[in-house]
Amino acid sequence: MPRAKNRVASRAKRKKLLSQTAGNFNKRNNCYSIAKDTYLRAGVYAYRDRKQNKRNFRSLWIMRINAAARLNGMAYGKFISGLKAKGIELDRKSLAHLALHEPNAFKVLVETVKV
Repeated sequence: MPRAKNRVASRAKRKKLLSQTAGNFNKRNNCYSIAKDTYLRAGVYAYRDRKQNKRNFRSLWIMRINAAARLNGMAYGKFISGLKAKGIELDRKSLAHLALHEPNAFKVLVETVKV
């Protein structure tokens, strides 16, 4: 009796991987072994870049807060330490939003810290 290898499941597995690499160039989207390497590498990059994205956004928020604080006559470090001393608990994301979209509210915060 011949050995059964479950061709349906193995074909479905390959088909799924090849559909996930669709859009890649040359053999990266139609040759299973190369597509598999591409898929794994893409997963590594996606994992790494999810971490880098958080870093990049925090850096952007700090730049925006610093620029707005300097327009109001204060440096970033002094501004943040002043907020902590006054007990104002706003994160950098919301501070950057205020700095960019509501400069009058940000100015009030700077004046509060200066006093």
